[in-house]
Amino acid sequence: MNAGGTIRIFALLGVVAVLLMGAQELRAQDPRIGSWTLVSAQSSLNPANKLSVTPLKDGVHVVMSGETHLDFAAKFDGHDVAAPGNLGFNQVDVRRIDKRQAEMTEKKNGAVVATVRDKISSDGNELAVTTASQGHPDKVAVWTRSGGAKVGDNFFAGEWTEDMSKTRMRQALPLKIDADGGGVRFAWDYSYTARFDGKPYDVKNSRNDTVTLVLVDAHTVDAVYRRDNQLAETDRWVVSADGKQMTMTSTGTLETGQRLSEKLLFKKQ
Repeated sequence: MNAGGTIRIFALLGVVAVLLMGAQELRAQDPRIGSWTLVSAQSSLNPANKLSVTPLKDGVHVVMSGETHLDFAAKFDGHDVAAPGNLGFNQVDVRRIDKRQAEMTEKKNGAVVATVRDKISSDGNELAVTTASQGHPDKVAVWTRSGGAKVGDNFFAGEWTEDMSKTRMRQALPLKIDADGGGVRFAWDYSYTARFDGKPYDVKNSRNDTVTLVLVDAHTVDAVYRRDNQLAETDRWVVSADGKQMTMTSTGTLETGQRLSEKLLFKKQ
């Protein structure tokens, strides 16, 4: 394995070790979630130098970019987490040491190949990752925070118009979505500002009272609406791989008791 591949593994594993904890803690916006910049790394030729970590419904989404690129999602199921497509390992197993430290064992087909221990500074702005593997000296990488909770690539942000050739018109208004840290500002025939944290946020000019957003993956969001504290509507947004189209599928119940079921297709302007 070359040095560049090695440091990519060290950095990725350290981030995963920091973040693989209970989903409830992540939804509470653990200070480790956010964007990071590499400060220094041993045995590095062309390491990734930018990092973004966001909470998902059952885990985290990690995006690393720079001279190298990695895009990685991990779930919290209490078992080994599959990590396909990475050099030297294909599974990870994590335990929490304390509030600021975590340890992870990297595995290849069930066999231990390295142990990664991370420590975040008391102010939450520096992340130090130490990797130990048999027959090799320990490797250390240091990351510094460059932003708060953030979506690495917010494919939802932009101005969208309905594709009238493939869907019926719901509103003549364009749909505008702006990135807002770990969430979005949504403006259509109704509007709101909400984070991807599973918490309710007020909705304006809508038949519904609140919305809850969950980032399923980098291209998919579930929006759950409530009216009078009762589930009223569920929307799923899915953005195409090229980021140019978005499908919104809605199911729910109107105030009249009539069932709602529709699918709208949008194009990014």
